[in-house]
Amino acid sequence: MTLRDQLLIGGEWVDSASGEVFTSTDPSTGEVIAELQKGNVDDVDRAVAAAREAAAVLRGTGVEQRAAWCEAVAGELERRVDEIAAVLSAEQGKPVGAEARGEVLTAAKGFRDAAGHVRHLDGTIPFAEDPNVRVLSIRRPRGVYAVITPWNFPVNIPTEYLAPALATGNAVVWVPAPTTSHVAVLLAEAITAAGVPAGTLNLITGPGAVVGDAAVAHPGVDAVGFTGSTVTGQSIARRAAGKPLLLELGGNGPTIVLDDADLPKAAAAIASGAYFNAGQTCAATEVVLVERSVHDELARLVTEEARKVRLGRPDDAETTMGPLNNEPTAAKTDSHIDDARRRGAQVLEGGSRKPELGSDLYYSATVLSEVDPLADIVTHETFGPVVPLVPVDSAEDAVRIAQAPQFGLSSSVWSRSASRAFAVAEQLRAGIVNINESSTYWEIHIPFGGGSGTMSGLGRLGGMHTLLEMTEIKTITFDTRSF
Repeated sequence: MTLRDQLLIGGEWVDSASGEVFTSTDPSTGEVIAELQKGNVDDVDRAVAAAREAAAVLRGTGVEQRAAWCEAVAGELERRVDEIAAVLSAEQGKPVGAEARGEVLTAAKGFRDAAGHVRHLDGTIPFAEDPNVRVLSIRRPRGVYAVITPWNFPVNIPTEYLAPALATGNAVVWVPAPTTSHVAVLLAEAITAAGVPAGTLNLITGPGAVVGDAAVAHPGVDAVGFTGSTVTGQSIARRAAGKPLLLELGGNGPTIVLDDADLPKAAAAIASGAYFNAGQTCAATEVVLVERSVHDELARLVTEEARKVRLGRPDDAETTMGPLNNEPTAAKTDSHIDDARRRGAQVLEGGSRKPELGSDLYYSATVLSEVDPLADIVTHETFGPVVPLVPVDSAEDAVRIAQAPQFGLSSSVWSRSASRAFAVAEQLRAGIVNINESSTYWEIHIPFGGGSGTMSGLGRLGGMHTLLEMTEIKTITFDTRSF
């Protein structure tokens, strides 16, 4: 039986104003999972109005109350972990045991962290020239946030915005990716079950080009949070001009392997970073720049790691990598591999889809060697399970190639020499550089975002940093003699 989900507006589950619906499907089989409401501009208007009413209520709540709500949400997620993980796995495609369950538990931690951080979100008392004047700088919620989230981590990425928003007293109009909107409904149910005021969270499902665009440009929305592609992020920035923006955009996770690196450890981390979530990670290891003298050995070791991947149904306990989530991602992976081969790259492992597993979205763990640094797979974000190895002549050559695509989200450097590793790390324009670790290494409280002057975003997600982004400083002054 197909489930039929609704929109969440002002604390009520309702049908869309259009009366239209769309479906969410299982990428491993193509079967319909749920029927969802196709929201429109009228629904966004209603959601913003509800959020504005809630924001006025939230502004008057105390820190301990908001922290308690966050802790209650964490408890709901932990209680419902098996249910949510099963839906997340079926709808997104990631293995339920190896990845989906951990994503839900990480989201629970995100809400607990927000509860802890907000208790320590304080202001300052600057000195005034007149000793009788007092100056108070306090942090206050921005008001109503439009939050737009992608399909690759449909529980964890929303949590990166929703938990700090709740903790700081912001109301939210949330537009999730259409292909993972059913699991978004389950997350919204867990949040409302925590007893938050009506309108604190409003969930509008539907096409991003309709409801997402309407939400970010709405005059009743005070600020915008978005995780997704660079192209979409740039469009949102234009539509939301003048509003505070928190944007986490694309990357290509360049990993630089110097000739003195521990190659077996580097190979294992590269494979982990490239094949986790089938490569559908903004910090995925999408490019490996390796000094020429160790290129062939690293290629051999990475190929061995790729052959350990168990591609299969997400609900199979033996599976370590599931299908890609959607056809555009699979088609882009096809295109990037084909372009690399035309430019002389060698396919050492994989390189194609595996439809015999039940869907055209299954893609084999792939290793390419001798990749041209001008290939699309190097200069653009692939978002598929591919390790392209690019031979370079020196560390300086690697840094130059890593900087060329203008991405700057997450990178990795491998060397046994601290001085060499740090010299490279300090030159990269990335928000995170992990030394002797995968480019995907991150914890939910660590600052994460794009380097300045790159196409990888604006601001920082992670722990206290998101709470700072989602609040503004209000300064109040008074003369003690005026009372």
